Amino acid sequence: MGWDNRGVDIAIGIVALAVTVLVVAGGCRRLGLSSPLVLIVVGIAASYVPFIPDVELTSEVVLLGLLPPLLYSASQQTSLIDFNANRIPILLLAVVLVGITTGVVAVVVHWLVPALPWWAAFAIGAVVGPPDAVAATSIGRRIGLPRRVTTMLEGESLFNDATALVALNTAIGAATASVSLLGIGLDFAVAAGVGVVVGLAIYALVGRVRRHITDPVLDSGLSFVVPFASYLISEELHGSGVVAVVVAGLLLGHRAPVLQTARSRIQERTNWQSISFLLESAVFLLIGLQAYRIVDGALNGDLGLGRIGIVCVAALVTVVVVRMAWVFIARLALQRSPDPEGKRLTYGATTLLGWAGMRGVVTLAAAFVIPPDTPSRDLLQLIAFFVTAGTLLLQGLTLPPLARWLKVEGPSAAADALAKANLLQQASQAGMSSLKDLHESGDQYGVKAQIKERLERRNFAAWESVGAKDEDTPTEIYARVRQEMIDAEREKVLEVRSSGTVPHEVVTSVLSMLDVEESMLEYGERERDRVRAAEISVVGEGGCEHLRDDTGHVAPDTPGECAECLDEGLAWVHLRMCCTCGHVACCDSSPGRHATRHYHSTGHPVMRSAEPGEDWRFCFVDQVTG
Repeated sequence: MGWDNRGVDIAIGIVALAVTVLVVAGGCRRLGLSSPLVLIVVGIAASYVPFIPDVELTSEVVLLGLLPPLLYSASQQTSLIDFNANRIPILLLAVVLVGITTGVVAVVVHWLVPALPWWAAFAIGAVVGPPDAVAATSIGRRIGLPRRVTTMLEGESLFNDATALVALNTAIGAATASVSLLGIGLDFAVAAGVGVVVGLAIYALVGRVRRHITDPVLDSGLSFVVPFASYLISEELHGSGVVAVVVAGLLLGHRAPVLQTARSRIQERTNWQSISFLLESAVFLLIGLQAYRIVDGALNGDLGLGRIGIVCVAALVTVVVVRMAWVFIARLALQRSPDPEGKRLTYGATTLLGWAGMRGVVTLAAAFVIPPDTPSRDLLQLIAFFVTAGTLLLQGLTLPPLARWLKVEGPSAAADALAKANLLQQASQAGMSSLKDLHESGDQYGVKAQIKERLERRNFAAWESVGAKDEDTPTEIYARVRQEMIDAEREKVLEVRSSGTVPHEVVTSVLSMLDVEESMLEYGERERDRVRAAEISVVGEGGCEHLRDDTGHVAPDTPGECAECLDEGLAWVHLRMCCTCGHVACCDSSPGRHATRHYHSTGHPVMRSAEPGEDWRFCFVDQVTG
């Protein structure tokens, strides 16, 4: 069978690209480096190596092949609740800021290159206007930006591409026809409106289909079709494919717990994590690989090296300065919309929001949309590349030290662990109430006791993870012993498999069961390690009157020990202190469970953690923390 040489070359190139991504990303994780930034540098260096073929990143490849799945994956991971709570700042960044950046960059570039037509100047302004969703997600989450800042960046990055692409098409259209601000606004409204309608329609259709799909393989296959179908249908209807993909992704991600089975959700999440990792990493490598071709094309133009350098640096400085200025101007509006906890956007968080405006692959792809006969097209593409690489390297490298210097803290792993424990406690209470209502007729097999024991074990593990105890907790001991048992069980199953006496399907089923249980143990271990060194502090009481009435002015009766455990010869895991009388007792993970017993005997509703570095309380009546 003969093979087409071009097809073989493409296949080899794809394999080489994937291998490079895996090697570089794996090395960066081991060394604690930022893989997106390293991949860009590797790509730039590789573009100048003679034997590496030229890789042209066309607009079709990016806008049709890479952008839809990346946007869909990012939108599915974005909270619709948080997005809605921050819709005003997101619109100010995704629409208004992109428009302002487009105009200012156009003025600066036209001033430095007077021969450039105004429509071309506005085109390059639209090209470099939007920050990138991939860059914001890959770098922002890695360094631990505040959760609200991350939400704004992600929300902005999901929708600003639509603003930029509409502005770009309008600028290109101005080369042959006159346009007005009213026309630009109408074009944007139509594109966004069609995109929203298509996104809603795709969501409704897929949601209806998913209610009848129980096979995780079919469900995952359907999810791969959604971003491309949303994008293509919207574009064919002269709408924004970006908006359609984001709307469909946001809604399907939000409704996944209702529309999909548990197995489907697990498999889809795993599949998209792998796809996103490969695509995101490949994007940064591809950006770097454009360096030689773009730079060489611009240097062969009419402008000298000095003028080219000035224009590129000016464009980079402009996008950075305009964004920094706008976020502080818009901060007045942002201050009117505090986050769900009532916190306002600090000056430090505002600075990070402005500095995290990295450009990405969409900027490069949009540069290739500019018509080939455009004057100084090579220069415009070089500006796009310089701004993209410059913002990624300059802002990406300095963002972590800037966050540390500003003392802006990201999400607290310990506080999240406490919130998780509290949420599981409330979920368990609802589950037990349902169990009581459904099974009042009797329980001759002891099913209720088994279910209660499993719920308590799950809750104990969550509460143990927020403690500061150095010794192994009961859950950690259980996980270690159970892991040793699973290893032995798997070894035995593999031994039986080698004998050929048991059908392959049966062996696979048993191995899958062991894998699921082992993955749960590994997840618990990762979560415990993540919160081990963090301090826990919770502010606010929600709607609990008992937490509000607690003054906190009480001294412990037996500091650092549980008297009942000492009397009974028992060991405790964590200590709690009654906020009414100061009695110190052990938590429910401990054998004696004296804190709960103290509540039942006295009715004192609030207990406070008595562990070092913790400052949180728990109400036994309302089952909430504060």
